[in-house]
Formats: sequence, structure tokens, C-alpha cells
Amino acid sequence: MSDVLFEKRPDGVGLITLNRPESLNAMGGELMPLLAHYLEEAEKDREVRCVALTGAGRGFCAGGDVKGMQTRNSGGEGGNGERPDMISSLESGVRGLRQSQLETAHKLHTMGKPTVAIVNGAAAGAGLSLALSCDIRFVSEQARFLTAFKGVGLSGDYGSSYFLPRLVGMGKARELFFTNEIINAQRALELGIANHVVPHDQLMDQALAFCAKIAAGPTATYARMKHNINLAETSTLKELLDQEAMNMRLSGLSVDSREAVRAFVEKREPNFVGQ
Repeated sequence: MSDVLFEKRPDGVGLITLNRPESLNAMGGELMPLLAHYLEEAEKDREVRCVALTGAGRGFCAGGDVKGMQTRNSGGEGGNGERPDMISSLESGVRGLRQSQLETAHKLHTMGKPTVAIVNGAAAGAGLSLALSCDIRFVSEQARFLTAFKGVGLSGDYGSSYFLPRLVGMGKARELFFTNEIINAQRALELGIANHVVPHDQLMDQALAFCAKIAAGPTATYARMKHNINLAETSTLKELLDQEAMNMRLSGLSVDSREAVRAFVEKREPNFVGQ
């Protein structure tokens, strides 16, 4: 069975499922390369108009594969107590991690399609990062969130130190990193980590219905909305206003905008085609 599953649903939703349930979908095996592959496929496929990310079994994603970390850290040492390939290993590791982060967390945050994390259980460490990198988080009442990096002596990756402060504030983000506090679903909703919390047995039905509703909207316009919002995180007001003006006029020329205007005049619901 593949470490990641990809389902193109007829309602325009591309459902990506992390599929290592025996390890709470920890990032071992081929999980991260396959996630990157399917995100790229979903981004390029015009029939996919909303991307949903979830986990198989009891967890969303437990983050890094700690057993795999132990294997990587147990290599031989030289006579001076240092591994002879330390520098080259570090350089290679940094390159690989940077690329993986761009192909997954960065892609979820910046692709021109809405992305929704359907959090069915634990989202910890880099698994939390993946959930935070999505535009919206639809959460089971059984979900739990944990920065987790402190527990394995690591500083954090896949964008958690970027996304978390923007959702909960800088002070609370520091506390969550330093204490490893476990956040339940209701607290996640209060903090702004979760957008919606629903009963566990209704999670997939409600979340996928939500995704389908988004997918039926003006998806090309969503891309420009995301562009504006992402730029707002780092730009001056003047830079943002310039970009808003460009995206507003481009949106006005779109097929979907013209259809929406006609539908308004004709007093009916618009039929968006994503162009």
C-alpha cells in the first residue's frame, strides 16, 4: 500500500491522505516525496479546484519518524569523536530539507488553490506544520496539536515558526514551542489554530462537503485572494494596495466574474468554471 493516497473526486476536491497509520503517519518511508508529488499533480490539474489533506487511521501526522532519526544518528565516528563526513552530511541534509519544505508546506500555503487540512487526530511537530500551512483547518473533536520539537531536541521545520505566531500571537507561540503543551480541539478553536471543530464521526462528511462548496466557487479568483493575503504577511500597505489593484482588475476580466455579474442581474446562482 502506498504511503500517500490521492483521490480526484468528481466535485473538484483532490483528497490527499497520508497513509502510514501504524506510525500515526510519521514522515518516514516515501511519505514526504509522495506528498510532494501529489501536491504538484493537484496544483497542475485544472479539474482539482480545492486540495484536502488528511491522515489515515487515528492520526493526522505525528511529524518526523523518530526511529528513522535514531538510525541516521547512529553512524560511526572518527578517532577525534566526530563523524568524518559531518560537513558534507550537514550540507546534504540542509539541501534536502529545504527542498522538501518548498515542495510541501510552502506549496500548500502558496498554491493558487484553496487547501484544507482535515485533522482527524494528532498533529505533532512537522505534522502540525503541515496542518498550519493549509489555508483552513477542519478539525475532529478528538484532534490534538503539539509542537513536539522540544521533546526530541530539535528547533522546528516545515514552517511552524512562521505559521504559528501568525495564528496565536508571538508570545503564545513561544510558550507552545518551549513547553510542548498539548492543545485539544476546543482550545485550538479558541486560539485560532482550528477553523471548525466537529464530532469525530462526522468529520470527513462535513469537511469534504465544505471543500466541495469551496471547489464550486471562482477558483481562479481564490488564487488572487491567496496572493493578496500572503503578500500582506510581509509587505507594506502601499505594496499590498498596488497588488490588490492589479489582482482586482485581472479578476474583473475573468470568465467567473462576468458570469457572477450576469447571475446577479438575472437573480440566480452563478455557475463558476474556475477561469
